Amino acid sequence: MNFRSIGFAAVLAFHCATAAGASERPNVLFILTEDQGAHLGLLETPGLQTPHMDALAKSGTYFSNAFVAYPVCSASKAAIYTGLHNHTNGILNNTHNFHKPADQVTAAERGLKLARTNRVHDQFKTLTEILKTNGYYQGVTHKLHVLPNDKFPYDEFLEGSRAEMVGFIRNAKTHKKPWFLMVNIPNSHRPYPNSDKTPIRVDPDEVELPAYLPDSPEVRKDWAEYLAGIEQADSLTGQALSVLEQSGQSDNTIVIFMSDHGPTFQHGKMTLYDLGLRVPLIVRGPGIAQGANRDELVSELDLLPTILDRCGIDLSFDYPLHGKSVTGLLQGDKHAMGHDYIFAEISNRGPLPNNGMQERSVFDGRWKLIYRENVETAWRQVNADSRQFKVWGNRTYAETIRLKDRFPRQYQILAEMDPQNLGGKVPKLELYDLQSDPHEMNNLASKTQHQEQRDRLLSALRNWVKSTKDPAVNP
Repeated sequence: MNFRSIGFAAVLAFHCATAAGASERPNVLFILTEDQGAHLGLLETPGLQTPHMDALAKSGTYFSNAFVAYPVCSASKAAIYTGLHNHTNGILNNTHNFHKPADQVTAAERGLKLARTNRVHDQFKTLTEILKTNGYYQGVTHKLHVLPNDKFPYDEFLEGSRAEMVGFIRNAKTHKKPWFLMVNIPNSHRPYPNSDKTPIRVDPDEVELPAYLPDSPEVRKDWAEYLAGIEQADSLTGQALSVLEQSGQSDNTIVIFMSDHGPTFQHGKMTLYDLGLRVPLIVRGPGIAQGANRDELVSELDLLPTILDRCGIDLSFDYPLHGKSVTGLLQGDKHAMGHDYIFAEISNRGPLPNNGMQERSVFDGRWKLIYRENVETAWRQVNADSRQFKVWGNRTYAETIRLKDRFPRQYQILAEMDPQNLGGKVPKLELYDLQSDPHEMNNLASKTQHQEQRDRLLSALRNWVKSTKDPAVNP
């Protein structure tokens, strides 16, 4: 990755404490885009311009090795809110979105199967509950998409307009409370801007397709529309930052920017490949290094303990968190460390005819191991936006099938993503060297010369399964 365009080689600088005094608890503005992989102007993604996201990175710390714990919307949010892996916190896939206070959720909604089964377990605290206990005024825009609503006691459920955000900050000031605002931005989620109907700035001829996609005009158009969705998300990111700046509270506000997982292409959403798990992560605020790039391994699981740490809130829990505070990394500490390994999972449970294929991954910064169980008998869940054009505008799925003779490896990858419809045989074990194979095209699991790496990562995965009490796999 090349960071020259935003001057990451510059000497680190730090925000000063606010005039109100260092003891005042900071506000938190959490901007969460949807289905956006690590594609930004500052990363020199061909064809893409993201001036607001780039400017935010210049004023804060960018994490170039940030990952989600589960690459689908509800489950990823649950990992953020709890600091726990999903086989522990209880949300194993997408669940219902009741974007309203708990007392407005109807008995019929509470009685739905997913509402009863796919929810954060009662014994675990959510970030929303903790911040409420500690006097924060809280709001969430666009969607909640986690359950049960009782564990997410936001004061305001907003649609996300500028006027609503201005009013929210004003209301928090009236209540004399610090505030937490989760701004969900859906524009990088399918359906992307349809360039057949509305012109987009991104030129399909200028984009660079990853190796796992067939190179055709239709796929280039699809990828260009994805980047156009990110550009819309960038504009809305700028809007949220503008509201913060005009409020006069920017100097005492922690800003977090990230995506909930990667986009809906093969190797992306609902897969454990790099496109599905790697996300942009930027943090800015008082005492946080400016214009810095950290390449340590970090996880979305680290956000809850980091937010509490930066807000001066007690980190003691009755159970072990799976994430850890990365305050040292944010302060530019040369001796601060990330994780030795990043773990992720997909349960494939939910609206399927069986319990689903179990998938787990471990990544050490170079080597990735993917382990699966029930590959012969169970189904993989394939979200509708990963296949359908009519509703979701997905051009790539059908195009990959049409071009399967010209691009057989790309078709094989698609068939493995959707085995029940395309007859693909899903490998039980995959091993990739992302240093030489960043698009994860060459499975090295059966190569004897890489047995040491395979066995090392498999041992790390076994230890993780044991320590986190993952009940669904036995590697």
